[in-house]
Amino acid sequence: MPRLLFEKKGNAVWISHLDLMRLFQRAFKRAGLPLTHGQGYNPRPQVSIALPLSVGIESSCELLDFDLDGASVPAEEMKERLNRALVEGVKVLEVYDEGRKIKHLSLLECTVALEYDTGVPAEAVSGLRELFGREEVLMEKKTKSGDIQNQNIVSMIRRMSVSQKDENALELRALICCQNPTLNPMQMAAAIEKYLPDLKPDFAKCARLEIYDNDETIFR
Repeated sequence: MPRLLFEKKGNAVWISHLDLMRLFQRAFKRAGLPLTHGQGYNPRPQVSIALPLSVGIESSCELLDFDLDGASVPAEEMKERLNRALVEGVKVLEVYDEGRKIKHLSLLECTVALEYDTGVPAEAVSGLRELFGREEVLMEKKTKSGDIQNQNIVSMIRRMSVSQKDENALELRALICCQNPTLNPMQMAAAIEKYLPDLKPDFAKCARLEIYDNDETIFR
């Protein structure tokens, strides 16, 4: 199945996952690229996004699978036609004839920016390094059935660095599990509030940078 790589930035980060799906469905239609539809009483266009993105998070590495109904269109032409039909902040970066199986998608590289209105607290960098260097940092996660489970988020962080960007901001940069198991990057900010309340940021935001398989090869 064909696949495209796209980014979601700027004000577009406030578009929900369902609205993003509808946006792409309309963009394909406006671009003159008819999608195939599924079977059933209410057939839907065949598009799917690999890792649904939470509202407020920007990304440079989103994948969307689709299937066209009709003659194939060259990848570069398809990209140009879709970008003319999409909104500001959502941009197709590449189009591929066929992508790898999603089950092989394993790791996400991301950043979590931590902002402090009155300045970064003293010893914050060393404190965060100590926290995420522990063997266990338990955080609650709600399952699909509605149950609450504790998960050790440290076991899902392959690598992490902590750096001070300026007098009011720190940055966590991490390579984390994104499938089986899955770690929401914002859980790292929540862990700071739970375990180190004196280092709780006034504002935190996340960005997805790249996705990989388990061998840390870029996933497409």
